[in-house]
Amino acid sequence: MNILVWHVHGSWLTSFVQGPYDFLVPVTPERGPDGLGRARTWEWPPSVREVGPAGLRGAGIDLMVLQRPHELGLAEEWTGRRPGVDVPAVYVEHNCPHESAVGTRHPLADRTDITLVHVTHFNRLMWDNGRAPTTVIEHGIIDPGHLWTGEEPRAAVVVNEPVRRGRTTGTDLLPRFARTVPLDVFGMRTEGLCGRLGLPPDRCRGRDLPQGDLHPAMARCRLYLHPVRWTSLGLSLLEAMFLGMPVVALDTTEVREAVPAGAGVVSNRFDVLEDAVRRFTADPAYARATGEAARAAVQARYGERRFRDDWERLIKEVTR
Repeated sequence: MNILVWHVHGSWLTSFVQGPYDFLVPVTPERGPDGLGRARTWEWPPSVREVGPAGLRGAGIDLMVLQRPHELGLAEEWTGRRPGVDVPAVYVEHNCPHESAVGTRHPLADRTDITLVHVTHFNRLMWDNGRAPTTVIEHGIIDPGHLWTGEEPRAAVVVNEPVRRGRTTGTDLLPRFARTVPLDVFGMRTEGLCGRLGLPPDRCRGRDLPQGDLHPAMARCRLYLHPVRWTSLGLSLLEAMFLGMPVVALDTTEVREAVPAGAGVVSNRFDVLEDAVRRFTADPAYARATGEAARAAVQARYGERRFRDDWERLIKEVTR
């Protein structure tokens, strides 16, 4: 089976392409947003093949996996076939609704021929899905191993473009938490972040690392801090739990489902969050025990095998 899928979210796609199919990933000469091709920072199997727009028109395609509204038109333009009409298609919605938690209608709400796949139950609840058939396939993470050492009494934060995303990802909360524990903020475009927040180097470090260096660097931090207000369930939170890190997180979107009691501290109260940060920082044994509970919880719910089984069932259903 040949599956057409654009390279949009590298972490999610890395798990998705482990399945037993051939994956056609569009590539353009400039490798722009609609033609990134194969990943440069993740390891993908040989079953992932780059195909240019001209090559897609004659390619055998059994399923289209769409992730952005404009891909509906792009797929028809580049392949000559209509998603959901000429070729089976599903649409993966990675995000929470942006405008309103109760009044945002999904771009596919009027389509009954394309299954809308949400990555969390919270997202399916909040979007107005209209007539679209919906399902939920929760994230699946390739286990990076129990790498936590916690040797540095610091908190790891992972967020891409923290300045642009601002309050959405809780960037404005970092100075408050930095008073309690020094921060390592990992992610793209974190250079200069700490200076913009008015934080001295001893309280905050921006770190844009290659993907292969990210997990070991995170795992040297004592805890993982997730100050996100309004995004879908962050893969970085789940990856931190796989690393064996204790987590402290805002009680927003799907976080409560992902972090059960004993695996970390989840709250919207600053005093509770700051007390948790202090205790993990001061007590490495407590941090280790909580991180081990976090790892066990995330392995049970967000493992790669469950993710692949869920997708295989859906793929068989929509291509039957």
